[in-house]
Amino acid sequence: MTEWTTTPIDTRIVRGALELERTGRGVLPHRLPLAARVQFPDEYLARTEEQPSGVRLVFRTRATAVELDVLPTKRAYEGTPPQPDGFYDLVIDGRPAGRGSVPGGNLTVIDMATQKAVTTPGEPGTLRFAGLAAEAKDVEIWLPQVEPTELIALRTDAPVEPVPDRGSPVWLHHGSSISHGSTAAGPTSTWPAVAAARGGANLINLGFGGNALLDPFTARAIRDTPADLISLKIGINVANADAMRLRAFGPAVHGFLDTVREGHPETPLLLVSPILCPVQERTPGPLALDPGAPRLRFRALGDPAEVANGRLTLTVIRDALAGIAARRAEDDPHLHYLDGRVLYGEADYAELPLPDEVHPAPESHRRIGERFAALVFESEHGAFAAR
Repeated sequence: MTEWTTTPIDTRIVRGALELERTGRGVLPHRLPLAARVQFPDEYLARTEEQPSGVRLVFRTRATAVELDVLPTKRAYEGTPPQPDGFYDLVIDGRPAGRGSVPGGNLTVIDMATQKAVTTPGEPGTLRFAGLAAEAKDVEIWLPQVEPTELIALRTDAPVEPVPDRGSPVWLHHGSSISHGSTAAGPTSTWPAVAAARGGANLINLGFGGNALLDPFTARAIRDTPADLISLKIGINVANADAMRLRAFGPAVHGFLDTVREGHPETPLLLVSPILCPVQERTPGPLALDPGAPRLRFRALGDPAEVANGRLTLTVIRDALAGIAARRAEDDPHLHYLDGRVLYGEADYAELPLPDEVHPAPESHRRIGERFAALVFESEHGAFAAR
């Protein structure tokens, strides 16, 4: 009979979350702190920041079997079946070692038009990995990137201890659903996770689907979070939400950067513009589902003629960001800029199109992550090379 060791789930073994909320059963990881959450304007961001992209349990053990009790929250959109069960990725000593899912749990049904949601409670389930080597090893369990997951209990057949600090830099990244990894193949396959693994970085992923909108509370959260490296991938949500005009966009970017710099005055800071997205390159938002398309597809609804009046396209945004970065770099030698099209550009779109015209395919996530690591972490002149 197996003798189990139960280990408290707390900040000693959870990485990638800014806060752990105590619940009636266990803990719910949050990627924004309570001070930010009380300022959320809508349910959409509240659901998105609970989706634990980049959040993982990390511990050292000789265990051959690991069990994790969780209460996942699955998604469905009105009129469609629930999304497939999310994946939990097992990584041992930095190498992929398994994958599992937990069926059941809560079910949230979302109205795509209004983003209002109704949640039906469900029951917890258990994730199990067995047959692991009995030697001492670093174990990581990455949570599903788009599936809110309440962590209830961690059991192992040998004691657990936190992984000691091995000097890996903490990389905090903020971006849109592309950074969140909503279309990636799993939690370790989002492009930031791919880049972090190759760059040897300890990732905090603040990619929020639909919500990279230069919100001041997000800037304050980044300001207050310890990090050795910071990147901000800004622009696509501002355009596809039709959230600003050019007059407001520039000062909002400056204000966001000013706030981040209050807490990180000399931290390497990389400003990244949007990857190529043809439907938004020269057509303003808002973005909407194309009802006439045979598959899920987005289209931009704005009038290109209104760019002259300050409407934002990705072309306009890239020009603005490049100018802001150049001006600020005169006084901030630790600020860098990267055109997102070097991560995914016209040649990539021709080879690996965006399936819904906005989000990269799983293969593209890997390509973007590998390119980011090569350009930013590994290149002699990369923004994070001299960390």
